[in-house]
Amino acid sequence: MLENLIVFILASIIGSEVISKVPAMLHTPLMSGSNAISGITIVGALIVAGMVGDVWAMWIGFAAVIVATINVVGGFLVTDRMLQMFKKKD
Repeated sequence: MLENLIVFILASIIGSEVISKVPAMLHTPLMSGSNAISGITIVGALIVAGMVGDVWAMWIGFAAVIVATINVVGGFLVTDRMLQMFKKKD
């Protein structure tokens, strides 16, 4: 348990440092990449929710699918809005 907490804290610190150093022009491609990773999360949540026999675990899997779907849709909406900023206006 302690090892997991240490890994989580170190990953949070390193991730924060890496993201803060990204130039503004690269945020859109990074958002698209993270949306693709969230899509993989949906597939994993569907697999886990379908493999369990316990009702509570199935509901937790269903909640994971819903939250990951909201994350993917919201991420693509934000990415699309950011790309609209770079289009030339008529």
